[in-house]
Amino acid sequence: MADSQASTQVSSLRRLVPRIFSRAPRVNDLDNLIRTVRANHPRGDLPIIERAYRVAREKHEGQFRQSGEPYITHPLAVAQILAELGLGPRAIAAALLHDTVEDTGYALTELTAEFGDEVAMLVDGVTKLDKVKYGESAQAETVRKMIVAMSKDIRVLLIKLADRLHNARTWGFVPPEKSARKAKETLEIYAPLAHRLGIQTIKSELEDLSFAVLHPKIYAEINSLIAQRTPQREKYLQSVVESINEDLRELRIRGKVVGRPKQLYSVYQKMVVRGREFDDIYDLIGIRVLVGSVRDCYAVLGAIHARWTPLPGRFKDYIATPKFNLYQSLHTTVIGPSGRTVEIQIRTHEMHQQAEFGVAAHWMYKERMNGGKVDARATDADMAWLAHISDWQAETADPSEFLDSLRFEIGAKEVYVFTPKGRVIGLPTGATTVDFAYAVHTEIGHRTMGAKVNGRLVPLETELKSGDVVEVFTSKNPDAGPSQDWLSFVKSTRARNKIRGWFTKERREEAIEQGKEAIARAMRKQNLPLQRLMNQESFAEVARQLRYEDVSGLYAAVGEGHVSTQSVLEKVTALVAADEDTSTGAIELPGRAPAREARTSDSGVLVRGASDILVKLARCCTPVPGDPIVGFVTRGSGVSVHRQDCVNVKALGSDPERFIEVEWAPTTKSVFRVQIQVEALDRSGLLSDVTRVLSEHHVNILSATVSTTDERLALSRFVFEMGDSVHLDRVLNAVRRIDAVYDVYRVTTS
Repeated sequence: MADSQASTQVSSLRRLVPRIFSRAPRVNDLDNLIRTVRANHPRGDLPIIERAYRVAREKHEGQFRQSGEPYITHPLAVAQILAELGLGPRAIAAALLHDTVEDTGYALTELTAEFGDEVAMLVDGVTKLDKVKYGESAQAETVRKMIVAMSKDIRVLLIKLADRLHNARTWGFVPPEKSARKAKETLEIYAPLAHRLGIQTIKSELEDLSFAVLHPKIYAEINSLIAQRTPQREKYLQSVVESINEDLRELRIRGKVVGRPKQLYSVYQKMVVRGREFDDIYDLIGIRVLVGSVRDCYAVLGAIHARWTPLPGRFKDYIATPKFNLYQSLHTTVIGPSGRTVEIQIRTHEMHQQAEFGVAAHWMYKERMNGGKVDARATDADMAWLAHISDWQAETADPSEFLDSLRFEIGAKEVYVFTPKGRVIGLPTGATTVDFAYAVHTEIGHRTMGAKVNGRLVPLETELKSGDVVEVFTSKNPDAGPSQDWLSFVKSTRARNKIRGWFTKERREEAIEQGKEAIARAMRKQNLPLQRLMNQESFAEVARQLRYEDVSGLYAAVGEGHVSTQSVLEKVTALVAADEDTSTGAIELPGRAPAREARTSDSGVLVRGASDILVKLARCCTPVPGDPIVGFVTRGSGVSVHRQDCVNVKALGSDPERFIEVEWAPTTKSVFRVQIQVEALDRSGLLSDVTRVLSEHHVNILSATVSTTDERLALSRFVFEMGDSVHLDRVLNAVRRIDAVYDVYRVTTS
């Protein structure tokens, strides 16, 4: 059943996003690549690209993509993406060779001898680590390796982003489980990294492609809603563009006015994060104005504000104060024609180039100015956070913790605060004075005892805002250390790792005692048998389950706050209960009447070889006629009928003698319980629409549960009774036609 659902999902996605399921365009050939590089770097070393192509084609000879194409089409496509970003010949050569060391017999030493240290370093930076050697941590360690390499040369990450983008475009040829895993990783790591680098063109496409793979039904729903509203929106958009063009003519400014395209993932995020209805988001018109100079930007802004009333608090000047990724633009929101809200971005053509291509635009400029040669560290001054990430990755030993920290670090927005001497410190939004102290120096963080913000004494958990001047006071006691309470409010990965490291290395024994006391307190509070449980081997088994070396490691983890006492107690009591549940009990069937014809109960199920047996349809899987079923003889409660694929049937497999043969034999009096789940984009009036449709189909609802997730998805479950399973299909089809409902299906597990 899962396979059929997966294939249905893929086929529907195939219709929705054709570009994912199409082979690489044939324009990505060598001649086109050379032309693109020559346009950006007319004096560049083009022969190195031709040599790299010949080597890559030779080494990948006989290898094919899952789409059936020769493998060389992939490095060519990756190189083309980078060429369009403006990167130089050596980076393009590395892109052509980026899979040779990993997937062929081409050794890194051989590549170094043929193409030099620079190209070899770039190729090595994106080469995956051996899964055999690193096991489950191979992916995390590969990302760690890439982080270290990109802190030395940002082009490593640019090659990896281009590699991921082309792979994403061909996810349709990859098994659904793998493509979903890659899409999730892309949204968590690679798209945010592209955003950090300011490469909007790659970020947007990565997000949309990942969104289409992970949530194809929601993608289809939003795509459908956009298609329905496009004609009216385009007509209004044209009127706004004409008005701004009129202002440009009056100002005698040459410029370009265009509507900003709506990114599907961006619409989805606004619905989830901001909790807004689709109509509110999509009706928000976006305009982009491109002009020749900064002076023209402000002149156009004045003309627009003179024509339409600006919304208070919605003006942002990112030209005077650029974003962390060097993004510059003027943002304003005005009340446009007919009272509709219009978002407008005003920037120069150079700023637009920076916004689309980010740090890649810097590389193109610097390589042009230096005849194709550039200091690999030149960009680090602009992207100081790369060095910061490289520092803390060295302090995080656990691979899974490193990945979690990376996801937070690259996704977090930043605030900028100052030391008393004017040094700027970047911290994640919500950071406190303790985060600031650890950002300055580890020892200052450990010994922090107080802080001032803008000259006033404040609590240590005070959240900092951009522009704050922060001063911390440290203890002179040599034994001073951090408080465990700090873990509840620090935001930065560095501070959290340093605090945990201090407790792990310096206070392990103390943490063990704290963990023991915490567990003992919780057991006394819940009236659990303290002496009996503490002497059991169960704690050692739980320690093994949670991958700690011994029981002491488990106690220390509880004391340091890594593991909750409640989760430990739940696991221990479950193990003890399983060990003590040794009752076997004889199997007893309810009393049988004298032999006669087998009787069919109102449950609609016939028990073979036994009559007058109490039969109940299991509520865990709610079987209905047509489902494959099995019977299970319970102790004193007759026969329980389950679907064959019910999870409880597998759990009962240890008692095969208690299974009994059953078959469907429904009567006019038979009634079956059905549970369905309705999934929809949350909107007002949704629940009343669903219940109305169910009522119109004469469905007797027994219970209903409704919840809305943080992602603005409405999940509704309804339990009702029916006598004819054919009626269920009509009900599901009717509910599926309700606006904003993207899926409805029968639930067969509790």
